[in-house]
Amino acid sequence: MLLKACLNGGRPVGSHPTLPVTPDELADSAREAVAAGAGALHLHPRDEGGRESLEAGVVAAALNAVRAACPGIPVGTSSGFWILPDVEGQLSAARAWTVRPDFVSVNWHEPHAVPFAETLLELGVGVEAGLWTVAATRAFLGWPSRDRALRVLVEVMDREPQEASTEAAAILALLDEAEVTLPRLLHGTGVSVWPLLHEAARRGLDTRIGLEDTLTLPDGTPARDNAHLVRTARDVLASPRLRAES
Repeated sequence: MLLKACLNGGRPVGSHPTLPVTPDELADSAREAVAAGAGALHLHPRDEGGRESLEAGVVAAALNAVRAACPGIPVGTSSGFWILPDVEGQLSAARAWTVRPDFVSVNWHEPHAVPFAETLLELGVGVEAGLWTVAATRAFLGWPSRDRALRVLVEVMDREPQEASTEAAAILALLDEAEVTLPRLLHGTGVSVWPLLHEAARRGLDTRIGLEDTLTLPDGTPARDNAHLVRTARDVLASPRLRAES
């Protein structure tokens, strides 16, 4: 089971004392997360003003720093449409990358999804298909190149636990019906983070944890940093109770 560390996301600078923003901060946080048990990394490169960016120099600086700190660990980035809300601009940005991520998450409900994913495949970059909803899942299933994706991300964003579990189950059922055999990573954000991490464990699916998705531990106390979240998630995934329920 893969546990990915999502280091920073789009959270505002200063929203957590240890939120990594600069390349050096991302490298330090990544190193600690990997030491705690993360097997892959997801990050949102930031420019000098702390803003998310797809610009080649910004992406290269973040990737080079993290890869130097964590050799051999796959590193991915986001292509969230809020970062650069222009389809052609996103495609041009990706083609200009001088240092490429191992994979990029592409949210299938966003307007750039198909052309951006196809561009990534042309560049030899792995595609993580982000499926937030049943509607997005149906759209992904209609993509002719769907089987060339690296994995699907079943991402239920900041919903109450029961609603999140129901939506995730519906998405997973659609993937089963369509006989999609790609690896699946299930995670939530906000209040759904820990319930869906438990759900991923029960189902034997990959999952993720980090300051992008939550600032707190299962008991609601603040997490110290990304490594603290990864260690806690590892403990949850190793729980004998969860293994018995699987």
